[in-house]
Amino acid sequence: MEVIKTAIEGVVIIEPRIFKDARGYFFESFSQREFDEKVRPVKFVQDNESMSTRGVMRGLHFQCPPFTQSKLVRCVRGRVLDVAVDIRKGSPTYGKHVAVELSEENHRQFFVPRGFAHGFAVLSDEAVFQYKCDNYYAPQADGGISIADPSLGIDWMIDADNAILSDKDIKHPLLAGFDSPFDYNIDLYKD
Repeated sequence: MEVIKTAIEGVVIIEPRIFKDARGYFFESFSQREFDEKVRPVKFVQDNESMSTRGVMRGLHFQCPPFTQSKLVRCVRGRVLDVAVDIRKGSPTYGKHVAVELSEENHRQFFVPRGFAHGFAVLSDEAVFQYKCDNYYAPQADGGISIADPSLGIDWMIDADNAILSDKDIKHPLLAGFDSPFDYNIDLYKD
């Protein structure tokens, strides 16, 4: 796998080595050993999958400490724009984001570390999205930032004003009114 660094340290794009022939293709979608060596040591404990239709936006989600999560995400059918926003107080990249298109054609994966809000917009008629998480879902720790916050400067590649959002996602605060539970100077991976 090739690891592509982004403008924010720790947030990376992963491109697998794809082997194609007359039968189709094959690739290794995850190797714990290679991930630990090339990205960071992370033990994933839960896999999730969602299906969404064109115009759906999900996010920007995170879990508060001590239930915070890293995510390794990919789109196995369709196309999404996937985004990670740095919400670590004191970070030199606080409020900045990385956006990447994930699709069934490019097979890319996106690693979103702890301390980041995560979301995506569906660009195809339908998208099936998979996430590996390094901590279990804890509903009492749910948090979010408004996916439509103009101060974030995210070009969602769809009409965000007419996007399909959950009731929960509509109520998330703007970054300006948000008191982040994450501190850049605290190692979120320490137990």
